[in-house]
Amino acid sequence: MTISKKEFSNYCIRLFIGIVFFTAHIAKAQSFDIIPQNSIVSILGTSNVHDWEMKVTKINSEFTLSSSKQISGLVVKIPVISIKSGKGIMDEKTYDAFDSKKNPNIVFQLTEASSIKLTDKDSEITLTGNLSMAGETRKISFKTVGKTTKTGDFQLKGSVPLKMTDFKMKPPTAMLGAMKTGDAVTVKFDVSFK
Repeated sequence: MTISKKEFSNYCIRLFIGIVFFTAHIAKAQSFDIIPQNSIVSILGTSNVHDWEMKVTKINSEFTLSSSKQISGLVVKIPVISIKSGKGIMDEKTYDAFDSKKNPNIVFQLTEASSIKLTDKDSEITLTGNLSMAGETRKISFKTVGKTTKTGDFQLKGSVPLKMTDFKMKPPTAMLGAMKTGDAVTVKFDVSFK
């Protein structure tokens, strides 16, 4: 099949216009870094003795908004050894469960966000992405509430229910197996991006 010079010229013009519009759209996307002092991530769980809570002390994250203020990208990276309970033995059991020497980070990579424009009012957004921890990766979806703050920052808060065994993790035990943690945990977060 052959095409005329005019058809080829029109094709090239349309291709050029498409590239210009695509480049302009990408250029308008903005990236924001997490504000550590305004961000809290906690992991809550149970055991046959008592409920427990651990705090994440270090978070690396980048958040991207499109030109229309919709979430277009989110990457969260948490070093496993930054998860602290305040009780040394529980911390060590946690790091063992993650096999932290082989799997030093927990990483969430967004693949899709429900298309809601962020404003100064709370908006419910569903985030879907790949969560990698303990050497396993699973696709997860969860609801979060997002908004633009008075200072122009962006805030996301919510909770994510998880099961350790879904990631081939063995729930930690202590006291020669007398204390056993439950399989289900909840990750609660309230994070801000500048």
